[in-house]
Amino acid sequence: MKIGFIGVGVMGNGMVKNLLKHGYAVNAYTRTKAKAAEALAAGAVWKESVADCVRDADAVVTIVGFPPDVEEVYFGAQGVLENARSGIPVIDMTTTSPRLAERIFREAQAKGLHALDAPVSGGDTGARAGTLSIMVGGERETFEACLPIFEAMGKSVLYMGKAGSGQHTKMANQIAIAGTLAGVCEAVAYGRAVGLDTEEMLRAIGGGAASSWQMLNNGPKMLCGDYAPGFFIKHFIKDMALADEEALARELPLPVLEKVLAMFRDLEAQGCGDEGTQALIRAYR
Repeated sequence: MKIGFIGVGVMGNGMVKNLLKHGYAVNAYTRTKAKAAEALAAGAVWKESVADCVRDADAVVTIVGFPPDVEEVYFGAQGVLENARSGIPVIDMTTTSPRLAERIFREAQAKGLHALDAPVSGGDTGARAGTLSIMVGGERETFEACLPIFEAMGKSVLYMGKAGSGQHTKMANQIAIAGTLAGVCEAVAYGRAVGLDTEEMLRAIGGGAASSWQMLNNGPKMLCGDYAPGFFIKHFIKDMALADEEALARELPLPVLEKVLAMFRDLEAQGCGDEGTQALIRAYR
């Protein structure tokens, strides 16, 4: 089975390598070929455009940056919907607007394609290890047919409901991360202020009820000033803004999310948008 994979970057390289390990052939395309070097070295075949990447594919997977990037990839004469073979699944794993996911589903259906929205959580570490959490919206029959593809890339793969439901679930995920990440930063800031050995402090509280993925993985990076991106600040801002937009449309206030979003926007304004989300600790210094 051949997969057309579009968006081979921080996440995509690991995902493509795991697909190859599970016996899939992979066509690869991303705007900057150099970013796909790892996947190409592992056996993926480079294609010069979205159209070329999907024409002979049996399934399409996309994971790009922002909603406008998703629109560019899916719509228009050179996009996925115009060039993919009728009857195949097209899976967008970008975190994007639920409404855009619903639009892709409708327009794919009109062309005889089967669209799923399947955003992921787990960062580059999960992408490389094949342990991503994958939240899927669309038709259940399509989900079940694509389950082996998802299982090649993820450990937790759950069907969440109709088109857009995967994206809504990812919004909930990002809301929870925002508060948890800020909590870890505040614990570190407090530990420093009162003179604790913060490495020992994280070891102590990381073994109890306060433990979280953010504490265990991003906490140590905060301590040593390692801000290399496992997940970009600029992408997390996009995710939080989408979640806030969906909440406000339902007159649902999310004060913690909005505070953390404002803090990240301040960091982006200071030129930190390409750093990892653990750089939120900068806001506490």
